[in-house]
Amino acid sequence: MATPVIETCHVACSANRTPNVVSWGRGWKIAFGTCNSVALYDPQERRVVSMLNGHTGRVNAVQWVHREDCAPESHLVSGGSDNRLIVWEAKDGKFVQSVECKGHTGPVFAVDAIYIDNSQILVASSASDSTVRLWLCSDSKDAECLHSLSFGGGFVMDISLAVLPGSRVPILACGGDDSRVHLYVQSNKQLQKAMSLQGHEDWVRGVSWTSLGGELLLASCSQDCLIRVWRLCAKSGTDARTEDAHTIIKMKEDVFEVKERDESSVFAVSLETVLAGHENWVYGVHWQPPLCKGGGLQQPLSLLSASMDKTMILWAPEEGSGVWVEQVRVGEVGGNTLGFYGCQMSPDGSMIIAHAFHGALHLWCRDQDEEGEWRPGVVISGHFNAVQDLSWDPDGEFIISVGSDQTTRLFTPWRRADEKEATWHEISRPQIHGYNMQCLAMVGRFEFVSGADEKVLRVFQAPRNFVENFANISGTSIEKLLTSNDCANLPEGASTPALGLSNKAVFQGDRVSQTKEEEQFNSVSDQYQESYFQPLNLTEPPPEDHLLQNTLWPEVQKLYGHGFEMFCLASDSTRTVVASACKASKAEHASVLLWSTATWRQLQTLPCHTLTVTQMAFSPNARLLLAVSRDRTWSLWKQNPPAADSPGEVPQYSLHAHTGKDTAIHSRIIWSCDWSPDSKYFVTSSRDKKVIVWGPLEEPGDPRLPPEIKPCSSILDVGDSATAVSFCPVLCSDDSFLLAVGLEGGRILLYRWRPGQDPAVGHDWSSCGATDPLQSHALAVKRLRWRPSAGRAGRETDSWVGVKRDKDGQTDRESEIKEESSWVQLASASADHSVKIFSINQPAL
Repeated sequence: MATPVIETCHVACSANRTPNVVSWGRGWKIAFGTCNSVALYDPQERRVVSMLNGHTGRVNAVQWVHREDCAPESHLVSGGSDNRLIVWEAKDGKFVQSVECKGHTGPVFAVDAIYIDNSQILVASSASDSTVRLWLCSDSKDAECLHSLSFGGGFVMDISLAVLPGSRVPILACGGDDSRVHLYVQSNKQLQKAMSLQGHEDWVRGVSWTSLGGELLLASCSQDCLIRVWRLCAKSGTDARTEDAHTIIKMKEDVFEVKERDESSVFAVSLETVLAGHENWVYGVHWQPPLCKGGGLQQPLSLLSASMDKTMILWAPEEGSGVWVEQVRVGEVGGNTLGFYGCQMSPDGSMIIAHAFHGALHLWCRDQDEEGEWRPGVVISGHFNAVQDLSWDPDGEFIISVGSDQTTRLFTPWRRADEKEATWHEISRPQIHGYNMQCLAMVGRFEFVSGADEKVLRVFQAPRNFVENFANISGTSIEKLLTSNDCANLPEGASTPALGLSNKAVFQGDRVSQTKEEEQFNSVSDQYQESYFQPLNLTEPPPEDHLLQNTLWPEVQKLYGHGFEMFCLASDSTRTVVASACKASKAEHASVLLWSTATWRQLQTLPCHTLTVTQMAFSPNARLLLAVSRDRTWSLWKQNPPAADSPGEVPQYSLHAHTGKDTAIHSRIIWSCDWSPDSKYFVTSSRDKKVIVWGPLEEPGDPRLPPEIKPCSSILDVGDSATAVSFCPVLCSDDSFLLAVGLEGGRILLYRWRPGQDPAVGHDWSSCGATDPLQSHALAVKRLRWRPSAGRAGRETDSWVGVKRDKDGQTDRESEIKEESSWVQLASASADHSVKIFSINQPAL
């Protein structure tokens, strides 16, 4: 098989903010909705193995269609805010869209499905149009709506399908906002109401069936903080009441009759137990999946529940008495987050997962050595809203991204001695803000500036605790990192005051534990400690509660000067100047401000544009600054040579060239720009679907004449609004340039551009690849950034150098190093909440 041109190396994403959005399959894949896509995550490989794009609205519900023999599933059902259900089918190891169910007039927020024949799937769905629908999906790729139940003005929060014991009649449980659980039985393809189970005192949030030795158990959970377990069993004719029935204390049984093919059978439902242990709304219940033992199925009696009190509880009946008790309770302490939306258990019951309000997945694994102990596990994390900007660190070892979820996140490869391939993980959350983040710029290995929907820029510097943990996880020597940065006076960590937005530095002396005498609080404010930071010694990526509290970076400076919300940032390659721009509807606010990174003083104001500057880029040789704007023009600023009498000063910039209304080729907003690695050409991309390369920028002959910079490429029409563009810093083998173009529809296109060709002929561009539908983003690409050097992060060749081998071994090493340097990496940020890292094999282009 030929090497693919584009490989997906990592996807960072999080679960949507809805209760039924995570489902754990028998093939160990966790499916969860993230924005408009369904992600398939492998908790053993610790990476997203596939993204399913098909919905045009948020995915609210995901459910694997479990097989009776517990084999890995071949079907998956998802429902979304586009009012549709999609059935996905496994074909040649990949999931493809098989059947689409249309009919709901509101967002679908609960789905369940069972096989009724080998080929037919019965799907139930609940939507905010106050209906529950039953669908039959067959091999012929069409879906038939068998029945629609209307609940008037009420909503059904969750549904669950099962088959009645001893028959093939499907039974549907619906939990709604009337505090009841309604049971429906299918007869003649219609749903007939069997009964309503009363007992809960608030909305029923979750229902779940399981089959146990010829009986069914139904668990229901509610906002009244309680879980009820009901038992459904078949009644035979001889079970008629005996004379002395009134002397026996028994739970009240509700009986209903089912007619199937002229045969009538009677079923009884009774309350098995009520489980009280949660202190807030219980959002989800999940039975442990059946295990295959000795050729038969064995159903362990174990129930998992998740609640808004930030805990998950594992319930099971005691061996002797059969009384249901709490076996394990896991969860979160502290932090300012809401609780859990839902829970799932792995096929063998050794792992449990919950998803929270902020999209984070929380994984716990049963300890192999200590009985009854559970430990937090490493799991995927990502932004839970649009990702606006990202940047590689200067050495290409990690990525920092900012998003509309008001966080700044840092991702790096985790190198383990026992694993050949490194996996990417979030190891720090430098900034958790109160405003939506918009832009960032790196100004050193461990320092960055970020801008949000506020008028202030903030500068952050990594604390010592981060540098130590980064060294542990990435496999870099701590000495090498500390010499690359002045770390002698670095703070230990950072924490945010209770009512503040600024991360305050925490130094080693600040965390002295109080003596017993001092613990008598002098005032109310002493009772609540100022710093919640606890230094971590990480050997693996931290779980969510540590990310929220112990991985912040201290804020070292605020930069004031803009009149409106920040929009874009750029820093030069020498790390001495930062340029910033804010939202603007008038020329007076559309100026670019320059800041010195040495003093953080404002150096200069560069006025030229009349509307918001959308992106800026310094040339690789740091002599030129390019800005593109909503006013459809670009401006180019040149660094003046420093004066002879003050060589130490930061040089000033002056306007070198710009396009006007008459010379602008772009007819809509220019979204993005970038420089070629030799600083001779720059590229602009716009909403008018055009991508244009400008240049070349030669040394001027007569400095008094204004330079004329014209398009030096033919106009490339990419067929969709081009929201991001980037030049690869590594040239192709034939000295042509490699460019990546990100589109509003989510695709990323790769082009080679060869200078010196006649642009009129149009042979200077050649398309050399694009992301396929499974790799592409679901919404607009916001930012594209190439890794600063060749090779793949986490597979660095420096760890191979100096290995003494025999002659053959040495040549193997060299070929491996050569093979590694033929790869380049591209990071993309998108409005679909995800950050993706692609590895691109240049020779394959």
